[in-house]
This record gives sequence, C-alpha cells and structure tokens, in this order.
Amino acid sequence: MRDIQQKSITVRGFMNVEFIAQQPNFLKAAAGWIADGTLKWREDIVDALQNAPAAFIGLLEGRNFGKLVVRISPER
Repeated sequence: MRDIQQKSITVRGFMNVEFIAQQPNFLKAAAGWIADGTLKWREDIVDALQNAPAAFIGLLEGRNFGKLVVRISPER
C-alpha cells in the first residue's frame, strides 16, 4: 500500500455484484459463443484422486493451464 500511495497509483477492483444485472444477457450471449465455437477454454484434467496432490503442487508452481480438474472416475 505504501508504494501505491507514494507513486499515486490508481487501483481499481470490482465486485461481482456490480455486474449481476448483466448476467442474463451475458449467459445468453456466451451460450451462443460456445455453440458456434467462438468461446473456447482449456482444462488441465488429471485422472484419479491419488494424483491430486501432485496436480495441486503443479498448480501452485504454474505447470497447469486453464482450470485444473481432478477426474475421480474416468468417462465411460
């Protein structure tokens, strides 16, 4: 905080509740983007609970990308 004050840095954060009124419009638009392939995301999927600790350590060390998911039971 001292650096912010001494250097007159402007800090702006936001609270999710500031944007809650826009959520229905966003969800409708995002659903369309997902359907047409415009919106894409990446997940780092690790299989089996016994691999979760190593995956978590990798998360803290920056070895993952996107959202880290531990899959407890494989897809069928």
